[in-house]
Amino acid sequence: MSATYLTHVTLVLPDRVLQDSALLIEDGRIAAIEPDPATVPALANVMALPGHTVMPGLIDVHCDAIEKEVEPRANVLFPMDFAVAQVDRRNAAAGITTPYHALSFANNQFGVRNNDTAAALVRTVAAYRDHSLVDNRIHCRYEVTDPAAVPVLEMLMLEGVVDLLSVMDHSPGQGQFKTLDAYLAYMVGNHGMSREEAADAAAKKAEQRDGAHDRVRRLLSRAHELGVPTASHDDDSPQRIAAMQALGVRMSEFPINLDTAQAAAAQALPTIFGAPNVLRGRSQSGSMRAIDAIQAGVGHILCSDYQPSTLIAAAFAAARLAELPLNEAAALVTANPADACLLHDRGRLAPGLRADVTAVAHVAGQPMITHTWSAGRLVFAAGYRALPGSAGRPAMREKVFEAV
Repeated sequence: MSATYLTHVTLVLPDRVLQDSALLIEDGRIAAIEPDPATVPALANVMALPGHTVMPGLIDVHCDAIEKEVEPRANVLFPMDFAVAQVDRRNAAAGITTPYHALSFANNQFGVRNNDTAAALVRTVAAYRDHSLVDNRIHCRYEVTDPAAVPVLEMLMLEGVVDLLSVMDHSPGQGQFKTLDAYLAYMVGNHGMSREEAADAAAKKAEQRDGAHDRVRRLLSRAHELGVPTASHDDDSPQRIAAMQALGVRMSEFPINLDTAQAAAAQALPTIFGAPNVLRGRSQSGSMRAIDAIQAGVGHILCSDYQPSTLIAAAFAAARLAELPLNEAAALVTANPADACLLHDRGRLAPGLRADVTAVAHVAGQPMITHTWSAGRLVFAAGYRALPGSAGRPAMREKVFEAV
């Protein structure tokens, strides 16, 4: 039996925040909130963490940072097994215990978004799961103008390696790319294409929109048969929300404007916004501000989008900017994504649930992850100096490092 007893912490529960509280972890599960000290196993690893906030491990439903680990520069690819191991470590350090690695199937001939390359990366992530620090999952993104990706994605779903499927349309003139120039600038800047190559890609998207609805219906039907949660991407109107809901989509990623976010909420579709949007105070593509959606009560989930470290910072920023209780702000990155993705064993600090847990301290004014437990196993610890309550506590510090 393995046990960890956290004491003198601020504990973020689903419905309240407890000061100077305690949490017991046993055998990979949360055993008790504020247990009777007499019931704590004698061999438990006791960790006093004054000045720390303890909350559930973060659940990140959309992050494409793994693509940059594989392809840090345009057409410069690292070995996939190396990249997967590195992004696993990044997520542990960011307090993300359930990352959904977002991989695009768009049949670009360039880089990691080539269908064959993306499929190989999906399988590499799956193969690494027995060695990983956190619970790595796969979010496959289907570009609706790509007929070739449909059989590839069907095969991956049948293999059981797809945990979330989203559908997206990056054709110029709607959604994220409101103009052709916006699309060309993005493809040149982010994917290293020449302007001519980007213009050719835009023309091909326009040509291949025929049949997109039938392809989307086919893929979503297969996902529903296999119990894979689904999402739509860059929804730009209430009409689009209605169309996606009619196809059985469960979530709306990055709705473009308030009307669309309100329509999604009215249809009980959780909305997903980017944590970088919260920190920067704006969308990179000119869409709505995430904090406005949260304040309006139609922003339900935050994802790290492309930068894992932003997730915990955005949760605390949302609490401050939207004047939310900390437990409600934490739900944006814990309970709400767990519910949307049908993860009933995590996302909350409650007895019996999986012990995905993070400890956070404010360092130079920034909320920083100091400890991460994944299924009760300590997978990350950082010994920042001058934390509240750390002075004169060398025994506690030694015990933390001993547990790493």
